[in-house]
Amino acid sequence: MKIYASANPAKYKVGMWAFVLHRLSGLVLVLYLVTHLIVISTVTINGKFDRVMDLFYRPWVIALELVLIAAVLYHLLNGLRLLLFDVGIGIKSQKPLFWGLMGVGVALMAFAI
Repeated sequence: MKIYASANPAKYKVGMWAFVLHRLSGLVLVLYLVTHLIVISTVTINGKFDRVMDLFYRPWVIALELVLIAAVLYHLLNGLRLLLFDVGIGIKSQKPLFWGLMGVGVALMAFAI
């Protein structure tokens, strides 16, 4: 049986990983937004907003917020790269543009930490 490259992540190249991670980060952001809206609306209606917000000053919540920042940065910068491709900029230098924007993302993430 033949295994196609799309079914074998070990054979993915940079462009495919950029695609997969862009989709995953978009999914994470949508799930976070829906969860955030549900939690905020529920605690606001119940009048327990301050008590729930006190729960968020825990180390694991701060770590999850850093993951959220990383997902937003990745999705934003990869979306910018795709936008540049749509207008015809950087088509022949996709890998350097990807890694350059990811370097910018790492620098912004270091600033956020």
